[in-house]
Amino acid sequence: MMLPVTQVLAFGAWLVAQSEATSSAPTISIFLKPPGVIPLGGSTTICCIFQHTYGSFVLYKGSHRLRTLEKSGSRAEFSISNATYEDGGTYYCHYLEGGTVLARSDELEVSVEELRLPRPDLSVLPGHEVRAGADVMFRCTTTHPSTGCYLYLEGQIRAQLLSREQGDYNFSHVQKGDSGRYSCQCYTMSALREWSAVSNTLDLVVRDYTLFNAVRLALAAGLLLLLGLITADAARSRGWRSQELLAGSAAPRAPPRDRWDK
Repeated sequence: MMLPVTQVLAFGAWLVAQSEATSSAPTISIFLKPPGVIPLGGSTTICCIFQHTYGSFVLYKGSHRLRTLEKSGSRAEFSISNATYEDGGTYYCHYLEGGTVLARSDELEVSVEELRLPRPDLSVLPGHEVRAGADVMFRCTTTHPSTGCYLYLEGQIRAQLLSREQGDYNFSHVQKGDSGRYSCQCYTMSALREWSAVSNTLDLVVRDYTLFNAVRLALAAGLLLLLGLITADAARSRGWRSQELLAGSAAPRAPPRDRWDK
């Protein structure tokens, strides 16, 4: 038996709505601060961010519920101190209000290793502050041969693998969203992987001068308008005062009275 066309269309619309609801489901931002492989015995913080005010964040490792943090803000921080190999694994966060899960994060892979390689140096060209749309190159320099390196941006879950030959990474046409605190970390290419400490951090600032100029022009136009209004008001005040003086001088004067008149 064939379904009526209206029922088929209604069912199709329901499927589309369900798929849109699923794809637009809110997610929690999760990341390590500072990023990178954690040194054995070191410490780090798992940060979970969700733009709701009241509720609780729950931290999971694998299928195990670890900790719940009640929060009156949009951010929760779960600290790991004196890290051991057992602290490595897959972590994720849930956000709950009234016992209902409103959002879930992506999975965060955490690694704990004994760091044996020297700390690399991170630099950026052409400089720490660039114009939006410019090309930027990060260079992670290490003295150890045959290494690969990762570039980290604080607040991001993903790392960028740098070129094995030069330890460089090129950003083309950077935007304001590329601003932030960067660092890098290197590892050996051998079967027995060894890691370095995380490099020094550097801040990249991307200036959107187009927006800056637009704001500056708007402020200048507002200032000119204000000056124009003040000038016009002053001119009107002078005009009224002149009219009052003219009116006073044109009024007939009373003849003087004879002081002997009674």
